[in-house]
Amino acid sequence: MKEGSWLVWTGIKRGIQGGIKRFAKGQFAGFISFLILWEVFHLLLNTHTVPSPLETLVYIVKVPGVLLLHCGASLLRVMAAIGISLLIGVPAGILMGVNETCKRLLSPLLYFIYPMPKIAFLPIFMLLFGLGNTSKIILMIWIIIFQMILSVRDGVEQIPPSYFKVMDSFCATAGQRYRYLILPAILPQIFSGLRISIGITLASLFFAENYAAVYGIGYYILSAWSKMDYVEMFGGILVIGLVGVLLFNLLDLLERLSVPRGTNPRKKNP
Repeated sequence: MKEGSWLVWTGIKRGIQGGIKRFAKGQFAGFISFLILWEVFHLLLNTHTVPSPLETLVYIVKVPGVLLLHCGASLLRVMAAIGISLLIGVPAGILMGVNETCKRLLSPLLYFIYPMPKIAFLPIFMLLFGLGNTSKIILMIWIIIFQMILSVRDGVEQIPPSYFKVMDSFCATAGQRYRYLILPAILPQIFSGLRISIGITLASLFFAENYAAVYGIGYYILSAWSKMDYVEMFGGILVIGLVGVLLFNLLDLLERLSVPRGTNPRKKNP
């Protein structure tokens, strides 16, 4: 038993080490290409409003503590919004996917709210929930939760009906159906929704943190812009990009660990 566990752990360790090496090579090449393009634009525009990438990187290295403080505040808001959206959006999406009545009742409401410019609700949330973190987190939840619900609902609806018949033939309980069929089948949809949610929430930080905030990367960027400190401003923008790269790759790793290749029932023929 111990030998088998050791072999499993060794295989996982080697897989992670190989993945890290491939990740480092690919990410490094992409980052260098981005910096080269940035330098080209800097030289072509020849203006102080677009600083060179080297100047920006030097600035980031000089003030890591300040940037980490602002990034930490933003990440707490982002993680809280995404976590709450998952807790609400996944059950709601599953319910709409398995219950036709709920789908008929809720789908028109979602289709009505989904295309609305949700940033416009920030003043309303600030009036209702105050000027602190609560209103900012609720705004980000409002921005991403409807997309999460629709993504999960569509994932449930794509499960072949024959799979449910097989579960019924084994007299599976409702809990077993959710645990062994529905949840594994919609995991790819959940991860896809999370990727979109991360991108949207990071982009919305600039608006959410520009009102009654003293910490946050969005506040940091606008503060630098108001001072016409463009090196500081681009430093904040670059940090948001780096945070996004970190979160997306962490999500890719979690998906590879939880959704083994070839085991997604939605991709198999009934």
